[in-house]
Amino acid sequence: MIPVEGRQKLGAHARQGAVLGLILGVLILPVLAGLWDTLRSAFGVSPILGRSTPSLAPWLELFDLAGVARSLRLSLVTGVGSTLISLCIAIGTCAALGGRMPPLLTRGLAPFLAVPHAAMAVGLAFLLSPSGWIARLLAPAFDWAVPPQIATVNDPLGIALMMGLVVKETPFLIFVILSAQAQIPTRQYLAVGASLGYARGAAWIKLVAPSVWPLIRLPVLAVLSYALSNVDMALILGPSSPPSFAVAVMRWFTAPDLLMTLPASAGAILQAALVAGVWGALIGAERVIARLGRIWLRRGARGAMLSGAVRGAALFCAALFVAGTLAILSLAIWSITWRWSFPLILPESISLRPWAQSSGWPSALKTTLTLAIGAVGMSLAMAILWLEAEDRGKLRLPVWILYLPLIVPQIGFLYGLQSSFLRASLPHGMIAVIWAHSLFVFPYIMLALRDPWRNLDARHRSAAASLGAGPMRRLLRVKLPMLLAPILAACAIGVAVSVAQYLPTLFMGAGRIVTLTTEAVTLSSGSDRRITGVFAALQASLPLLAYLAAFAIPRWRARHFSRI
Repeated sequence: MIPVEGRQKLGAHARQGAVLGLILGVLILPVLAGLWDTLRSAFGVSPILGRSTPSLAPWLELFDLAGVARSLRLSLVTGVGSTLISLCIAIGTCAALGGRMPPLLTRGLAPFLAVPHAAMAVGLAFLLSPSGWIARLLAPAFDWAVPPQIATVNDPLGIALMMGLVVKETPFLIFVILSAQAQIPTRQYLAVGASLGYARGAAWIKLVAPSVWPLIRLPVLAVLSYALSNVDMALILGPSSPPSFAVAVMRWFTAPDLLMTLPASAGAILQAALVAGVWGALIGAERVIARLGRIWLRRGARGAMLSGAVRGAALFCAALFVAGTLAILSLAIWSITWRWSFPLILPESISLRPWAQSSGWPSALKTTLTLAIGAVGMSLAMAILWLEAEDRGKLRLPVWILYLPLIVPQIGFLYGLQSSFLRASLPHGMIAVIWAHSLFVFPYIMLALRDPWRNLDARHRSAAASLGAGPMRRLLRVKLPMLLAPILAACAIGVAVSVAQYLPTLFMGAGRIVTLTTEAVTLSSGSDRRITGVFAALQASLPLLAYLAAFAIPRWRARHFSRI
């Protein structure tokens, strides 16, 4: 016979395991199931199309398509190049800061983290285009009366796309590095380096960076995966003939000929294999750099040239922040512009008529808010269940599980997930899209909430338990009120992630769900910048408003309760 206490512990572990299993089944298994279904289609097995015999024909069709090699090369160059540039700038900037986290910098990162990729891409297109702000500023010097005939956006080399990725991902990597260095004794390392005669930047690179890298490896892989397989930014800033490989695969999936889904599935698997191959190369390069770094450290050079490189990276980062700020500002200006002739630097006339003419934005705004609220609510509930199950069952799950939906290319499993829905006779609509958004919102909410939850002083729960409060009451009356600020911050991050989703909305909504993001991407290829600016400005505003609410509500609550 099992003692009563043993049965209670066994039941508690069973309940916590059931909760975690449910969450994994809702969020992780769909990714694996989608990959499996896409893999089957890549080898000719598609019950929807009446194909049941495995075949290599989809792969042969894929490589017979025009521009495949050039699209793959473009994705590889822009994805790897932008990630390496962003990482070098972020490391150099953090080294220049020397372990400090200036409040102005941390607050300044928020808008760049909040603005969706598509909105930032539209703003950069407004900034970099031949008739954009930069050309208008240079027009007097070069005597330009008309826009120059230069392909500064959608250029065949993908330079504009790389710049857009660098502008968007560098602030994220800076934030990740600053958060990681707070977990190690950075000041002690820098003090040791200073005592040995190293400059602050060189000491950070040689002593802090090796300890920070293991903590930021997974976020870097997530950035690399997005850069290699992004669709929304590539549609707006990247070349179109041929496009990046992920864009080409998406076009094959959405082609009128349903048989194109077979070579498209092969392309999606090839895209996933490309990402996995680059991951392997990165891990291999990490080992080589570690060995060379030990030799470099033993030489004992004090790093005068390294200090100059660190300062250069910090200046380049400042230039990126200026470009990103102008891009965000251009969205707001174009949304209220009525006439703006080249080469005038500022609009000739301001009007709200663009908002009146673009009659579709209220419906798109409502749909976007509905999806964001649904995905954030679902993800927050599951995150609280997960963390509470960890507390009660004393369980810890590996962090890579959270990153799985982020590091696997979306194009690699979303079509398979859509096919699974069709075979199961599940409807494509708002619920399916909310669920698809949750696949990407949940990891960010979980990562934002995990450390504050685990660092909560256990004595508060013990005091509540000594007063007779049960587990549920301790959760509702102690934990959640004390964690209000981190919960709201996690929700703001979730809103930003949900608003930015393009491919999940396109695939799981079967093209019938119109959001601010889908409309901004579609309109970006048009000629009316005013209408595009309306949708992109709204898309950028929602996450910013969510972040402002996350900062303001805890302060209001603190002031309110301090008067009671």
